[in-house]
Amino acid sequence: MAKVWFAVLTLLYLELSMRVGTAPICAYGQTGCHVPLLADLFDRVVQQSSRMHGISSDLHSEFEQFFFPSKNLIGKRKCHTHGIRTPDDKENAQRLGREQLTEVILRLLGAWGDPLSQLYQSMSQDQNQDFNHYTSSKALEISDMVRELRDGVAKIAEKMKLSGVLGNTVGYISPESLVPSSAFSFYKQGELNSVDHHDLLYCFRRDSNKVKNYLRILKCTTLPGLDC
Repeated sequence: MAKVWFAVLTLLYLELSMRVGTAPICAYGQTGCHVPLLADLFDRVVQQSSRMHGISSDLHSEFEQFFFPSKNLIGKRKCHTHGIRTPDDKENAQRLGREQLTEVILRLLGAWGDPLSQLYQSMSQDQNQDFNHYTSSKALEISDMVRELRDGVAKIAEKMKLSGVLGNTVGYISPESLVPSSAFSFYKQGELNSVDHHDLLYCFRRDSNKVKNYLRILKCTTLPGLDC
């Protein structure tokens, strides 16, 4: 009888261990969910930011080759995020401190929600179906990735607050408060052309690279014992 109970308990333990190992990561305190460690969250957002930047770089390059093979582009307009002050190198980013760097990352990610949505809608309606079927699906993918990444960074900020390594002044920033409405006004609503598409992809490639680098710096300044 003892052997039977031992076998039953062993099976229950193995089943429970498997469930814990594959439990979904979700909101703090939600039943049935596994709350990840801060290091795990950082690894995920860093990996996702690298993938997002890779997709944006490929999309920008392919768009340029298809529409502007001669490279005779109209002078680029200012990116709509030019009002967000960002450090221009690693040393300056490290000097900002965790609070300010987290704010910069959240502002950059939040500022791209509406523009990427417009980019996807415009590309999906474009007449160049052979090319834009691919580009519109990629535009939708990076739009979703920005939203997920912003939520992930917001969760990291909350865990950093609970750990005492981040001040309570840093919080989730609503997209509406990030950039003045006039900053995106040079793009006509629903009337984006190929040059508009190019400018948006160029600017997003630049900003996604910043986010990727800032997240790595934030991870290393917060958890210096990791691979940095």
